[in-house]
Amino acid sequence: MKQLGEELIQESDTPALLPAIHSRRSVRKFVDTPLTGEEVQILLEAGLRAPSSKNRHTTQFILIEDREKLDALSYMREAGAGFLRQVPLGIVILGSPMECERWIADASLAAGYIQLQAEALGLGSCWADVYGCYTGNGQESAEYVRNLLDIPYQLEVLCILAIGHKAAPSEPRPTESLKWEKIHIGKYVLPEEPAHEA
Repeated sequence: MKQLGEELIQESDTPALLPAIHSRRSVRKFVDTPLTGEEVQILLEAGLRAPSSKNRHTTQFILIEDREKLDALSYMREAGAGFLRQVPLGIVILGSPMECERWIADASLAAGYIQLQAEALGLGSCWADVYGCYTGNGQESAEYVRNLLDIPYQLEVLCILAIGHKAAPSEPRPTESLKWEKIHIGKYVLPEEPAHEA
């Protein structure tokens, strides 16, 4: 399967997306440099162009550049969101369950498109889960974010994307580490059991 993938890459004239896919890693350390208006617009266009169920495009986005709000958002989970305190831009990804039963898939695709576009621009990004998470005192993270940002209750908060200029270059994941055994052709094949010595 790996050889097939390599053949497809070689046959493609301009696999423009592949470099961003190869180099994208979660970045949690950023320099204190704001994004340009053009960069932000490009990121948002990527999110708005993401596929959606029945082409309804119900995902919404809240841009956060205010330092106090980003600091407050870093406490929306018990752990794992501290990097929001130093990022120049946070994008809150919202779904609309009342408009679309597939809101999680739609919002996730939009967030993923934004992250790949960020990498293509030379920016770093990190996804901070909100939906299904809790603050240190047991409050639902989505409720915490909703109260902080005046989000109406008919919308759900999926995640917050931290986006900014990387404090250090991120190394691509080695090709050798890709788990090609997770690929199945035609049907699911059980993994081979390791041989046991008698």
